[in-house]
Amino acid sequence: MTVRFDPLTVDWFGLATIRLEGQTGAVVYIDPGPEHYGVLDGYDARDGDLVLISHDHHYDPASIRRVAHEESLIVVHESIDASEIDRVDDDPDDLPYDVERVGDDDSFVLGPLDLFTTPAYNDPDGPHTDENGIPYHPEGRGCGFGVTIDGVTAYWPGDTDVLPVHETLPVDLFVPPIGGTFTMDRHEAAALAARLEPNLVLPVHYDTFEAIETDDEAFVVEVARSGVPIVLDR
Repeated sequence: MTVRFDPLTVDWFGLATIRLEGQTGAVVYIDPGPEHYGVLDGYDARDGDLVLISHDHHYDPASIRRVAHEESLIVVHESIDASEIDRVDDDPDDLPYDVERVGDDDSFVLGPLDLFTTPAYNDPDGPHTDENGIPYHPEGRGCGFGVTIDGVTAYWPGDTDVLPVHETLPVDLFVPPIGGTFTMDRHEAAALAARLEPNLVLPVHYDTFEAIETDDEAFVVEVARSGVPIVLDR
């Protein structure tokens, strides 16, 4: 299903793979793949002007090639290093595209698009840690992305807990993870949506595999109770 929101069309393919297209034709992909989850099986559009990769778990050259064209700009978090990822060989800087590395507090103007990043991590004292108490996503190893297309700001916070930086962001379309385990869960995401008061919430990063299964309909009810519009892409 394609979600239409003001001048944007939005598609969620599974996990954190999101496609945004503006009325003026700009196409942005967020975290395509990885290929082993099958979220882009049979997909080969190669129409993305901008491809955003938030952290190493979502970095996959094969999936990037499915969505990027020859003149695409690939924006990746500065920490991504292929030598630390067992399933890939190509480092971001070796891909046949223009590649820009970003930190977790950057902002850019990219032609008709505005882009900003935010920190994305799990608190070592929070609930999203492994059996040894180690965060699944340590601080400094990833980011969230906000992108403004045709005057509409869409925000994907990345694989992260709810953080203080999230509280004051200007967001029109909020695309939070709700699967828990490795990120904020549906209750935390719903509370954040109520505080941000976006014009629309579209949840992602759930049900792709067992560890992030959740009740999306219960999330809809929780968000709707706060008066924030919400839609599911199924």
